Amino acid sequence: MTNFHLAQLNIARILAPMDSPTMAGFAARLDDINALADSAPGFVWRLQTESGNATEIKAFNDDWLLVNMSVWESVEQLKTFTYNTAHAEVMRQRRQWFEPHTEMYMALWWIPAGHIPSLDEAKERLEHLRAHGESEYAFTFKKTFEPRTQIQMR
Repeated sequence: MTNFHLAQLNIARILAPMDSPTMAGFAARLDDINALADSAPGFVWRLQTESGNATEIKAFNDDWLLVNMSVWESVEQLKTFTYNTAHAEVMRQRRQWFEPHTEMYMALWWIPAGHIPSLDEAKERLEHLRAHGESEYAFTFKKTFEPRTQIQMR
């Protein structure tokens, strides 16, 4: 076990209310995909309500913007879950449920092991990435960084 874990935030704007026929296919898969994440190698934590998902959490001033936040032991383990499990199938169908992205929608950053990131922290990392591009402070799968002994917390 290392002294650092990887936090991730991703957001997506839904095309219709969660209880609509448009979103039914996504809603039907949500519990299974969340259970898959919970049991995936390297999974540490995910943001969720008592219902077991995060679709009711409004982190931004947009009721149609869904937020997903989790913590993993490594970039490789998150990447494996994201692209090499049933999660990838859901991602391939995302245009049925979500608007196309017009700006950066995800951020990765290192945290001390045991730390649970707040939504404010995650939003700040995403905004930093949008404003300054990839860096040790916030990055994406395209250009990852190794954790440092001293993690920059703002």
